[in-house]
Amino acid sequence: MVRKPFHALTLALLTSASAMAMAANDGQARVNELLNSDPEYRQTWSSVVKKEERLPDWVINLSGTSDQMNAVTEDGDKYLVGPLCETQDTCINKRLIVAFSLDKEHAYAMLVEVPAGLPADKSPTRHADYRFLGKPDEGMQGLLKEQLKKDPNWY
Repeated sequence: MVRKPFHALTLALLTSASAMAMAANDGQARVNELLNSDPEYRQTWSSVVKKEERLPDWVINLSGTSDQMNAVTEDGDKYLVGPLCETQDTCINKRLIVAFSLDKEHAYAMLVEVPAGLPADKSPTRHADYRFLGKPDEGMQGLLKEQLKKDPNWY
């Protein structure tokens, strides 16, 4: 009979500790944390960037600033998708939209670069260069572009 209150207390403490951990880390994945979170992400991303030329370090290492990623579906497959910027200040000029399959077998990205100093009245969409990584098909390219369009500063 003593065990039931003990188990209930243990469960309550574990639940409380878990809730505090979730509060400290909102439980959402971010692009800039993926490579350190699981070796499978690192291996998959390495296979994507190893044949690419002249990629900046922040793209190769998925380092920089990042918002939380979202789960999306493309052609019946589920992906974790999110943005990455070199820095918060240069995000309008240099950003990467990344998609990892939930099984961590495939990764795709779209590097978007806008000329620095573009006047505010000029649409970044019309002046951007898009570079796709990981050989995404048309559907995946569309998914990456749609994610970019969700940014309220992208027009």
